[in-house]
Amino acid sequence: MRTTVTLDPDTAALLRKEVARRHVSFKQVINDAIRRGLAGLGPRKRQSVEVLAFRSAYQPGVDRRRLQQMADEIEADRDADRAMRRS
Repeated sequence: MRTTVTLDPDTAALLRKEVARRHVSFKQVINDAIRRGLAGLGPRKRQSVEVLAFRSAYQPGVDRRRLQQMADEIEADRDADRAMRRS
């Protein structure tokens, strides 16, 4: 495939140096450089993370999904106690 690419002067100089060093065509140097560059663009392996466990304040039988409901009930009980004391 033919295409036109405008290279920065420093990139063109690096390619010319590689042509002279390897004694291969300009086309070969460009193709090899593109292949090497694109080979590293695949999915990267995720770094593992160590998670330390700790003793939780949650008690067995407490449904963590219902904590907000429990907090609302506690607040309602507190408000009811205050209302009873005022009357």
